[in-house]
Amino acid sequence: PGQVLDAARELVVLQFAKSEREVRDGMDISFCVFNKKTNEINWAGAYNPLWIVRDGALIEFKGDKQPIGNGYKNEPFTTHKISVQKDDQLYLFSDGYADQFGGKRGTKLMRGNFKKLMLGLREKRMSDQDTLLLDYFAKWKADLEQVDDVCVIGVRL
Repeated sequence: PGQVLDAARELVVLQFAKSEREVRDGMDISFCVFNKKTNEINWAGAYNPLWIVRDGALIEFKGDKQPIGNGYKNEPFTTHKISVQKDDQLYLFSDGYADQFGGKRGTKLMRGNFKKLMLGLREKRMSDQDTLLLDYFAKWKADLEQVDDVCVIGVRL
């Protein structure tokens, strides 16, 4: 996964170089590969984390503090080898869910509240989690404009 993120950065930087202006932008991503034989995942993140919900607790693996694109730091992305267990729930996501404005005061949801929400859904089937996340997001956002892309991928092993 780290090598995939490195290659993605090279492609994005090449495209940015074609611009007449300097582009200092990028994307955050979390990417993993699951090995069924060893019950391990190889994971890498550009800013975005990987969350594993196991036995009622949320385990967070933090991504490298650099984007895919033109950043202040351009070191190779780190690939982490992580042992996983039956019934682990893995979550990869963009920052759009937690960064959405809404609620009574029109503030960001924030990552801490997103974590609490995910922990509260842990007993639900994955298909139900999908529906509940969509409903919660719509209620949170209400009439406010969506500010970013929103992607949440959850898998129960």
